[in-house]
Amino acid sequence: MQGTRRYEPARGSRSDSAPLRRAAVRRPPMLPWVRWVGLALLALLPGLTAVRAQDYPNRSIRLVVPFAPGGVTDTSARAVADRLSVRLGQQVVIENRPGANGNIGSEQVAHAAPDGYTLLLGFDGTLVINPHVYPRIPFDTLRDFAPITKLGDATLILITATNVPARNFRELVALSRARPGTLSYGTSGTGSTPHAAGELLKQQTGLDMVHVPYKGGGQAIGDLAGGQLPVVFTAIATAQQFVKNGRAQAIAIASTTRSSSLPDVPTLIESGVPGFEATSWVALLAPPRTPRPIIERLQRETALVLAEPDVRSRYATLGIEPVGNSPEQFAEQMRADLARWSGVVKQAGIRLEN
Repeated sequence: MQGTRRYEPARGSRSDSAPLRRAAVRRPPMLPWVRWVGLALLALLPGLTAVRAQDYPNRSIRLVVPFAPGGVTDTSARAVADRLSVRLGQQVVIENRPGANGNIGSEQVAHAAPDGYTLLLGFDGTLVINPHVYPRIPFDTLRDFAPITKLGDATLILITATNVPARNFRELVALSRARPGTLSYGTSGTGSTPHAAGELLKQQTGLDMVHVPYKGGGQAIGDLAGGQLPVVFTAIATAQQFVKNGRAQAIAIASTTRSSSLPDVPTLIESGVPGFEATSWVALLAPPRTPRPIIERLQRETALVLAEPDVRSRYATLGIEPVGNSPEQFAEQMRADLARWSGVVKQAGIRLEN
């Protein structure tokens, strides 16, 4: 059997592999000026971001409202957008993108360029209740948005038809227990903030009522005023005229203090439900990774807008208490609300299909 002959390069010749091996291990030293240029560019990045924020805005800003025109949410956005345009020196244009209880418009902003030119009018029902109600949702509330500020809190109110024999909350609870399963309450829809608040109230007090979803709070109150529905849980702005003209009875409001628009109506806390608070908030958010200087500029200008007397007056007619807090304060509330409504929705079995 013949042995295998090992290849040996001819004397005086070079193997082709040797230079390749040497080339792989020999690296030319980094020139000092290259290193210094790289370090200088890294040092300049914060300054470049500051310059970009200092020039912001240099064109119109799009404010996406994920609901149809005309509602309380849309109106609250327009009240701020008009004055914010003046303060920023650029037009803030409202763009209504309704659908899927706010999911469609919110998703659009979550995936927009993080340059401060696309903003979201955020709504608590969409951002902190929808994630627990829908089996799939096209965004992550805490990951996919940069909080700017909470614009305000809308007070919720519990009202009854004039033919319901209950003049306060304790009497309403007693009536529901005396007629189990026969008392119903209407809201602006399944998974809405009033719906979640109503279920929380039932869980904390033993109030026995069956939920009836409507396509809006106005439709629910119309049926209540007509005698077809005994109870409605809705925003105070939607109900206050019906209460003032005697077409509905106000039982209690869900804030910690009484409302200036209906000062004679007690809170649920006063009515024997310790610590109960359920407001519906609206807020301003940006896409994730929006530069911090832009976020701070928008928060500062928006807070000044919310302090203007005409804006406060317009918000009062909507039943909204202006806020204008910091991004950190608003982010903390979103985290707390996500955790709070998770248990309520799960216990009540609230579900919507995509």
